[in-house]
Amino acid sequence: MDIKNFISAVGQIAEEKGISAEKVIETIEMAIAAAYKKDYGKKGQILKAKLDQKTGGVQFWQVKQVVDEDMIYSEEELAELKEKGAEIKEEGTEGEGKIHFNPEKHIMLAEAKKENSKIKAGEDLETLLETREDYGRIAAQTAKQVILQRIREAEREVVMNEYKSKEGEIVSGIVQRIEGRIIFMDLGKTVGILPREEQVQGEFYRPGQRLKVFVLKVDDSPKGPVVFLSRAYPKFISKLFELEVPEVSAGSVVIKSIAREPGSRSKIAVASTMEGVDPIGSMVGQRGTRVTAVINELGGEKIDIIEWQEDPEKYIANSLSPAKVVEIKILPKNKALAIVPDDQISLAIGKEGQNVRLAAKLTGWKIDVRSSEQAEEPVVKETEEAEEVTVKEEVKEPEKTEEKPEEVKETKKKNKKVKKDN
Repeated sequence: MDIKNFISAVGQIAEEKGISAEKVIETIEMAIAAAYKKDYGKKGQILKAKLDQKTGGVQFWQVKQVVDEDMIYSEEELAELKEKGAEIKEEGTEGEGKIHFNPEKHIMLAEAKKENSKIKAGEDLETLLETREDYGRIAAQTAKQVILQRIREAEREVVMNEYKSKEGEIVSGIVQRIEGRIIFMDLGKTVGILPREEQVQGEFYRPGQRLKVFVLKVDDSPKGPVVFLSRAYPKFISKLFELEVPEVSAGSVVIKSIAREPGSRSKIAVASTMEGVDPIGSMVGQRGTRVTAVINELGGEKIDIIEWQEDPEKYIANSLSPAKVVEIKILPKNKALAIVPDDQISLAIGKEGQNVRLAAKLTGWKIDVRSSEQAEEPVVKETEEAEEVTVKEEVKEPEKTEEKPEEVKETKKKNKKVKKDN
């Protein structure tokens, strides 16, 4: 065998498939062992091959598990298990139940000690086999199938591990094809899926378009890793800001909360962890360059950046930005009343209630927005209604049911009719 060409081919396969050269060598060794077993081995044997990368020579070993009397079933126990139809194991370790002794897979401890005096029960004994170089067509075909299967599995494992580590991160992909409402994106080593519910309403996708997407989760399937993507997930915005704002990636500015209606508007609450750092200014950037870059990536989605406050009154007031708030009243059951000037009421509520709805999501408080004039009315009305109900309940007497003459006549007629029918 030309070892130089062989090593070069191994390196080429490793580079193309994105797997390590050691994994490729391991796969080839398994294939050679499978070919050896096909022509020269016996059923049930466990064989191992080792390829010398300097000389190209191959050595073979048979692997047997060392067992003692306590680890194997007796003939009586085997017969009893067969009658019950119970499963009989052929592999195991000491202390994990008994196994069925197979001379091709197992060796008794006493026999094993003749070859290795320090070996213990549960360990593996490797016996060197005669080296063979001539293999038949079927053995070669078997080796080929093993190599293809193992390399495919190794490739899937690499892709799975790589994208599993990218869960919760942003990746760049190209729209490959569109099937119904599902978008398939080429991520390089694999294809990601952008489901309908994770797409932004109003966005249009076309094949060949390059987009940034958020990796939601990675699942393993019989056909390989399945990468689920999103452009509507709220954290997608925070990850975009991490790319654009060095203060966020460094940790001096922290995104505390995000409320988003994809494709329309988002609110972000930010706070500074370092004295002297303006959190809002850092997010906006000089002349708005940073926030504009994020807005462009989101297709023009509006973004409100507010300063997070530990005091709920100040935090709720900030969340209703751009409206100016006169006063915040904290009410029971996680409710808050926001009082705004008369000319700011529509701005505070927003189009179709969007501004106050996003503010409620951002802060976690149920927010009721009122103008200065309306602020006292509900309290007075509720008090009057409560007093009225209390008085009515005190005066309330048992109701008397008086039948009108017409109702009495009607009842008598019905009773007569019932008697005739009987």
